[in-house]
Amino acid sequence: MAGMSRVDTSYLARWWRNVDRVTLCCVGVLIGFGYVLMLAASPAVATRIGASRDMFILKQVIFLTLAGLIVTGTSLLSLRGVRRLAAMGFVLAVAATALTLVHGVEIKGARRWIALPMMSVQPSEFLKPCFAVVTAWLLTERRARRLLPGLPIALGLFAAILLLLKSQPDIGMLSVITTVFMAQLFIDGLNLFFVGAGVGCMVAAFLGAYMVFPHVRSRVERFLHPNVGDHYQIDTALRAFGNGGLMGRGPGEGRVKDLLPDAHADFVFAVAGEEFGMLICLFIIGVFCLIVVRTLLKLLREDDPFVVVASTGLITGFGLQAFVNMGSTLHLIPTKGMTLPFISYGGSSAMSVALTIGMVLALTRHRVGESRIPRGRVMPRPAPGPRRATA
Repeated sequence: MAGMSRVDTSYLARWWRNVDRVTLCCVGVLIGFGYVLMLAASPAVATRIGASRDMFILKQVIFLTLAGLIVTGTSLLSLRGVRRLAAMGFVLAVAATALTLVHGVEIKGARRWIALPMMSVQPSEFLKPCFAVVTAWLLTERRARRLLPGLPIALGLFAAILLLLKSQPDIGMLSVITTVFMAQLFIDGLNLFFVGAGVGCMVAAFLGAYMVFPHVRSRVERFLHPNVGDHYQIDTALRAFGNGGLMGRGPGEGRVKDLLPDAHADFVFAVAGEEFGMLICLFIIGVFCLIVVRTLLKLLREDDPFVVVASTGLITGFGLQAFVNMGSTLHLIPTKGMTLPFISYGGSSAMSVALTIGMVLALTRHRVGESRIPRGRVMPRPAPGPRRATA
């Protein structure tokens, strides 16, 4: 596509000229690391559970291929197309998340998955991007349509999600969605008093989860008191980083994948640290930071409030998910079973993250000749200039 001429006015050529190609390349880099780390980590995990050595690799090849297609296909959408996709996706994700409470697969005391012939789907993963876009539309549209109670509707949708995720339970996912919602409210211009009140409610909710849910209390206590409880996974992950050093032990030479049951998923960053070293880990962190920071900088030049609020929510969820995975692996925060975007094994995660980045690319794509003035605002007419004398 690099050779497309400026005079080529086809839709694909215009998309390629106007899309954020740096972010698109960063996504390709992360998908490449996903392939490499699955080759390194998954055979040992598959052998340990008695499955074919290539089972996880073959599945992840399919998942990441679909993820790449989703990123590209979604980035082609118009603003109206993004809103429609998010609305339909939100309805389906809420219905499927509610279905998990009745017919979901229970794993480690939580009902978050729906079993399908080839894979298990976690519908709540798709709530993150769809809710961010729907919320942004409600918050910004209420200014153009005075009779639309956008904020109350958004709060009602958030309350429904809160009840569903609490019932599963999935406190980690609820924390991410809550943070995304608060960030959008702040960007939309919510009074600082209410922002502080929202943060206070989040702290109170965390304390409530600590008191009510035993698994939350166990993780927090093990984080705060290293000498109490089982720290096998974290200690093994930290030893893996130490063994890798600056340059790593080399591809296939790591040992953490033989010891951790989730080396291909939640602790794949430890596999990268042991086999490829600190420099590659810093490079991966830099790629994630580049995607987040570049998107936020592009929003500084954006004048459409819907694009700003929606993109802020989407990129906040993306960056927070990456931080939670890497931070828990490095024991900077309590452990939380959350995948590393595009790198960890998982079909639902890969496709939901691809939907997130695809929507960000579609929203921030430069649209030549398309008005970026929000609906409801009228631009003043330019003052008439002096008339030219006619012969």
